[in-house]
Order: sequence, then C-alpha cells, then structure tokens
Amino acid sequence: QAQLVQSGGGLVHPGGSLSLSCAASGWTLEYFAVGWFRQAPGKERERLGCIAPNGGTTHYVGSAKGRLTISRDNARNEAYLHLNNLTPDDAGVYTCATVGVFCSPSFEANPQTAYWGQGTQVTVSS
Repeated sequence: QAQLVQSGGGLVHPGGSLSLSCAASGWTLEYFAVGWFRQAPGKERERLGCIAPNGGTTHYVGSAKGRLTISRDNARNEAYLHLNNLTPDDAGVYTCATVGVFCSPSFEANPQTAYWGQGTQVTVSS
C-alpha cells in the first residue's frame, strides 16, 4: 500500500514539461527530506534530486540536472517535481520517497524505513 500518493505524469510531448506531486495523508511530511527517483525500462533506478524538510536545501543529480526543480509545500503536506524540456530519455517510472531528515548529494531511500509513492509512468512521445 502506497504511503505517499503521487499525481500527474502520463504522456508528455518532446520539449514539454512534467509536473508531479507527492502527498502524504494521515502523517506529517514536513519532518522528512523527500527524494525523487526515476527508472527507465531495462535500467537501474536513477536518483534525480531531493529537498530538505524545510525546503531550504535542494540537491540535483543525474541526467535531469539543470532541467529539474523540486519544491514542497509543507502546509499542504506535499512535495513536487517539475522537469522541463523532456526528451524520450526522460521516460520511465517516477517515484517519490522520504530520504531521511537531510537532503544531501548522496541521498538515498532507506529500504527499511522510507515511505514510498506508488510510482507514476511518464511517456515522452509526439
């Protein structure tokens, strides 16, 4: 059962943008750093970026760096991903997860303790 609920995604045209949200229900997301991940078919999961609990720090890694913005609204108990100028290489399943209480360049989701979103399929095609 998903512990974070994602929305957005689907079909995006090349050159278009992607906006995803990641919401906690029944618990408080603001105590956690949130990371975003992507997994393309046949590839390992790729770390995209993270945001600190208070939103004051973000780190972007991987191939989407420079086109990616991660934000959050703790009043809404949500985190967001926005990716610009998509190409077919950006297709895959995008997932949010809690990554502890700090956002660092080496962020990772602890498989024992992380809360995960259900994943969102993103297709990039004209």
